[in-house]
Amino acid sequence: MRREGGAIWAVVAAAGLVLVAGCGDGAGGTAGGSDDGAGKGKRPDGPAREGSGRSMHLKNVPEVGAALRSKIPADSRQVVAVYGKGPDSADATVVLYEKGAKGWDRKESWAGHNGRRGWTLDHHEGDKRSPVGVFALTDAGGVLADPGAKLPYTHSAAFTPPPYWSKNTRHDFDYVVAVNYNRVKGTSPLDPTRPEGQAKGGGIWLHMDHGSGTSGCVSISKSGMATLLRALDPARHPVVVMGDKARLSG
Repeated sequence: MRREGGAIWAVVAAAGLVLVAGCGDGAGGTAGGSDDGAGKGKRPDGPAREGSGRSMHLKNVPEVGAALRSKIPADSRQVVAVYGKGPDSADATVVLYEKGAKGWDRKESWAGHNGRRGWTLDHHEGDKRSPVGVFALTDAGGVLADPGAKLPYTHSAAFTPPPYWSKNTRHDFDYVVAVNYNRVKGTSPLDPTRPEGQAKGGGIWLHMDHGSGTSGCVSISKSGMATLLRALDPARHPVVVMGDKARLSG
């Protein structure tokens, strides 16, 4: 489902708000965090080949406690679970679960990264931490053409990071999925509107990984992002459940 990005780019550029993403790495992109690929190929319950799936028919999404589980909408049939390694760690494992007649099935997993300073229950602009919580996934986009996304997809050069960012971030936003934290759902990920105010941050996305922590987003491989974009289905009301393991299970 394609959404044209030209008009959006004009509005964003005119406002001087090019890529006001919480994952904007402006000054360097690799300060803090880890460069080891977050233990590539690891899953929360042990080693496995990256991207491989398996059916488990789980009653609940693993390692997510009652507090966050209660915030997953009853009609949600897809969950992207982001298991942060620790409260101050940039390393994470990202797992896609889908709910069928027999329960939740684990479909895919990827090594990834979150905010370079870890996680927070009270995210603010510039804190370099990812917000803990359950957030809907309704809109996508990127520099690259739509790879077959079911979510509305904005194809626009406006996603290109500015030239003063570190070279290793140049392809971060080739594919993105907006996380509905302090944003207006149903709009392009480029929409700078912050309903709770600018101080609460925003522009939190799932996007392509550059090998270390972000400024608040969650990142995985290019192939992983392409898989997510083809899998996430608005008819299944997808959400992301994200946080460090202690807060997820609390």
